[in-house]
Amino acid sequence: MDRPRSLNGKDITVSGLARAARVDRTFLYRHRDLLERVDPAASVPPAQGRIAAVSRASLQIDLANVLERNKRLAARVLQLGKRLSQTLGEAAWAESGLGAPADIDKLQRRIIMPEQELADTRGQLEKRTDE
Repeated sequence: MDRPRSLNGKDITVSGLARAARVDRTFLYRHRDLLERVDPAASVPPAQGRIAAVSRASLQIDLANVLERNKRLAARVLQLGKRLSQTLGEAAWAESGLGAPADIDKLQRRIIMPEQELADTRGQLEKRTDE
C-alpha cells in the first residue's frame, strides 16, 4: 500500500498532520485507528533492531510543534502567575486589617440596595404627584 501524499506532493507525516490539526502527536499515537490511516506501516510492529528513518522535514515539524506547545505553556504559566499574585495580594490585604472586614462590606452592600429602592420609589411617587 502506498503512503498517502499531501496536495503539494510531500509525504504526510504524523508530525505534519498533528501540527495541521493543532493536536499533540501523542493524540494520534493514542488513537491507533487514526495512526493506521496516516501510515499503514504503523500497524506493522517494528522489526527487532530496526531504526525508523527520520527526515529533516519531520524533525522541523516536530520542532515547530514543540515551540508552539512551549508558547502555550508559557502563556498558561503567566496566567497562573497572575492569578496567584492576585490571590496572595487579596489574602495579604485581608490579613493586614487595612481594608474593611468582609462582613462589613457585605452589610454596606445590603444597606445600599434598600436605599436605592427607596430613592426609586420616591421618584415614582413624585411623578404621580405631579400628574
